Amino acid sequence: MASEDVVGKRSESAVTTIVNLAEEAKMASEGVKAPSHAAIFSVCKSLAAGGIAGGVSRTAVAPLERLKILLQVQNSHSIKYNGTVQGLKYIWRTEGLRGMFKGNGTNCARIVPNSAVKFFSYEEASKGILWFYRQQTGNEDAELTPLLRLGAGACAGIIAMSATYPMDLVRGRITVQTDKSPSQYRGIFHALRTVFVEEGPRALYKGWLPSVIGVIPYVGLNFAVYESLKDWLVKTRPFGLAQDTELSVMTKLGCGAVAGTIGQTVAYPLDVIRRRMQMGGWKNAASVVIGDGKSNAPIEYSGMIDAFRKTVRHEGVGALYKGLVPNSVKVVPSIAIAFVSYEVVKDILGVEMRISD
Repeated sequence: MASEDVVGKRSESAVTTIVNLAEEAKMASEGVKAPSHAAIFSVCKSLAAGGIAGGVSRTAVAPLERLKILLQVQNSHSIKYNGTVQGLKYIWRTEGLRGMFKGNGTNCARIVPNSAVKFFSYEEASKGILWFYRQQTGNEDAELTPLLRLGAGACAGIIAMSATYPMDLVRGRITVQTDKSPSQYRGIFHALRTVFVEEGPRALYKGWLPSVIGVIPYVGLNFAVYESLKDWLVKTRPFGLAQDTELSVMTKLGCGAVAGTIGQTVAYPLDVIRRRMQMGGWKNAASVVIGDGKSNAPIEYSGMIDAFRKTVRHEGVGALYKGLVPNSVKVVPSIAIAFVSYEVVKDILGVEMRISD
């Protein structure tokens, strides 16, 4: 009888263990669920909001964007214009309305996915950084600091820029082509294929390093200044700009303008160097790309440092800020429109993505 009791207890114990294990496995399987349709749809709506914001903002300032690039790479011994108004008049007179928007299709084809990935990456990076920050500090109510927002913005910028960089390269080359210069590229895909075949796959990432370095202060400061300025206005409510926790569209435009001005001023020299490196290896570049002032041949760069050195040697430090004025005129409304468009489209689509959640 004693032995039967022992066997019975062991059997009961084994059954209990199996039941417990099965229950734990069931709970674990319920805890790790595949993303729901609602979650996937929310991500798609967020990406769409970012893409629409990018397309709207860039199209609104397309003429200034083209003029900026032309000034950045303009041949020093064949200068056609020095100022913003003069440059826009020249483009209008020689190429008409189409010339004002040349390269905008390529730009939108690049900026729409770039903007979508950038805004979505910023949201996700902010959530991850905030979670880690709360774990480290032990404060569940902690909020993102300006420095943490700078880090989230930098991550978003690097991811978005790297994902769409070949499009940026061919956009730059298509943009500087004129009716009088040898037209090598007929469109986006023709340009990508031509660069890949004639210059190799690495050519599609020419100027990537200064772009990565430049995107950290540019995108990082854009997000950090914009979000921090909004928070400050909501908390302090100066001049009655905030109603409860909401800011008007005009106030948000102002925040975006301040963010864009600071970010682009800090990162602009790297943008000039990136654009010049992108032109290297292009056989028809002599018609548009900067030279050394002595010959028509464009300068070749062995790397970012070499590009900085040759630019300053041949043209002075001021060359690092060529096109800054039209870029300043462009970037303020561009960044402002992008931020506001993103938030408006999110509201329309019903996307709820608060960073503090």
